[in-house]
Amino acid sequence: MDVMLEELLHSPKLALYVDKFQRVLEAEHKRRTQFYDQMKEDQKTEFINGEVLVHSPVKLRHNTVTRRLLMLMSAYVQKYDLGLVGYEKILITLTRNDYEPDICFFDKEKSQFFTPDQMQFPAPDFIVEVLSPSTAANDRGIKHTDYAAHGVTEYWIIDPDALFVEQYLLDGDDYELARKTDSGQIASRVIAGFELPVDALFDDAQQWRTLQKIMQNE
Repeated sequence: MDVMLEELLHSPKLALYVDKFQRVLEAEHKRRTQFYDQMKEDQKTEFINGEVLVHSPVKLRHNTVTRRLLMLMSAYVQKYDLGLVGYEKILITLTRNDYEPDICFFDKEKSQFFTPDQMQFPAPDFIVEVLSPSTAANDRGIKHTDYAAHGVTEYWIIDPDALFVEQYLLDGDDYELARKTDSGQIASRVIAGFELPVDALFDDAQQWRTLQKIMQNE
């Protein structure tokens, strides 16, 4: 149990805090319901700590990196029937917040129960966020904390400007940085056998060679 919660449990003001927390959460719930009602398919929006975030269009560099990894991951997962790869407009609904990660993966145990008309999804097993100036603080902050708290086993943060990837793995209720690299190979711990050269995220020719290898391997 973290120190802050331990202090609250032993505070004589605990009941007062609980009452205040309840009022805050009730107000958030009303705003969250409005968020669901007013969401638009052509907007990337998230609900974070009671606030609606509408994201601006991404730079081409961001989009290209996301596309490269999405193609590789989707091809591998589909080939071996491992689950479902989602991207951008997949709404992940956690206890307090709603996110639309750049890429996410649900294993077969979870995804087999999804329906074609489903619009909200539970915590994935693996999430990838590609950094941009407007999202970096949340990707490294609240999302990092929230994804770990809800059992997302693996989390990658990709920097399309500095050309590196950070791989975080769940250890208890928090993430440990397993690897930060701009070269060599990186292998997922969640998607069994999925491994790629880091360069495949940042170079079309390398991405194409990696995709061909995935499709040819038996």
